[in-house]
Amino acid sequence: MTAMDVMSLFFILLVGIVVLVIAVVFVIDISQTRHAIRRNYPVIGRFRYLFEHLGEFFRQYFFAMDREELPFNRALRTWVYRAAKNLSNTRAFGSTRDLTEPGSVIFVNCAFPKLEEDAVMPQPLVIGPDCKQPYETDSLVNVSGMSYGALSRPAVLALSRGAYRAGCWMNTGEGGLSPWHLEGGADLVFQIGTAKYGVRDQAGQLDDEKLREMAAHPQVRMFEIKLSQGAKPGKGGMLPAAKVTQEIAQIRGIPAFKDSI
Repeated sequence: MTAMDVMSLFFILLVGIVVLVIAVVFVIDISQTRHAIRRNYPVIGRFRYLFEHLGEFFRQYFFAMDREELPFNRALRTWVYRAAKNLSNTRAFGSTRDLTEPGSVIFVNCAFPKLEEDAVMPQPLVIGPDCKQPYETDSLVNVSGMSYGALSRPAVLALSRGAYRAGCWMNTGEGGLSPWHLEGGADLVFQIGTAKYGVRDQAGQLDDEKLREMAAHPQVRMFEIKLSQGAKPGKGGMLPAAKVTQEIAQIRGIPAFKDSI
């Protein structure tokens, strides 16, 4: 018997096994009453479940658009993958977002912008127009409240200098007014929180004299009263004694090296 004969017999045997398996599956499908598709379409009806299972993977890589999947579409996943690898997440030339949906933010390009001498300067924002000393500013984007103590001296100084150069104001946060807020030269908003740091007396009550001292600083242009805070890290509204250095205590008006609750 030659090799060709052996291969022919093997092929015939293989075909016979396939036909036998199909016949057995056909009998099983036509006899069962649990699945209508398999009963009406024996053997080939099983491919429906296979394609249904494979469809999830085909849709993910071939057919689904970048922003169709839930809860995390391909665009979001790609952003996370690239951020995790410290790669650039900035892509040019268009967007995969549906910009026709109401509420979409679109920056309209101006092909022929006005010349500077023809442009109308925006009117300054006046805060407290009925006050004795109203505050006028052209800036709508400013530095929000972050306390000295929570931020380091270089951080506060950098923010203050940056705000001065940008022409915007800086919020001191509820930790009081530090020399580093003033050194940068920016306009300041003094924030008065529930602890009244920087304008409190020994009993923790508002000290009118300290409040006047703060208002006397030329850079302190406004006061902000913070009624409450939605979230507090750690143990809540508490400054541990280890963080209450002599400098922090002097700025905030509290005893040094004691918990401030």
